[in-house]
Amino acid sequence: MRTALRITTAPRRMPTHPVPIRRSVRADPRWPQIVAALQALRDAHRHAVRIIDADCACGTLLIEVVRHARAMGFTAIEGRGIDGSPALIGRARAAAARLHDPAIGLAFDMLDLRIALATEVEAPADLLLWHGARAADDTGMAPLLAAAAVRVIADRAGTA
Repeated sequence: MRTALRITTAPRRMPTHPVPIRRSVRADPRWPQIVAALQALRDAHRHAVRIIDADCACGTLLIEVVRHARAMGFTAIEGRGIDGSPALIGRARAAAARLHDPAIGLAFDMLDLRIALATEVEAPADLLLWHGARAADDTGMAPLLAAAAVRVIADRAGTA
């Protein structure tokens, strides 16, 4: 009589070494909040994440955030960068083209920020990165920011 042998494998663990990130990104005051927000999503057993970077400039922060999310184990990552400068969006698109990972989808759009955020209201992102150069309340952006994402991470306290 044969007995069935069950072999179970240990759950795959993600590497514990940190993802190398650019010095400018590490200096960003939002970085610890971004990492904590991504970790909270992973702790909730999420495998997909959607991130918007408002006023993304050349896309450096958003690209590093999606790379970090991938290293944390997210298997479907969507990033959208929004800026009004054609030159900066061009640089962001060129940098995104160098990122070859089928789990990561990046789009960089040259749009008016208010219009772009209004399109996000129907399906809010998980995270919205806001540079907070001006207080959101002073510019009337606070309601748009709050409606466009579940969590807004700003670089200045009180901007969103």
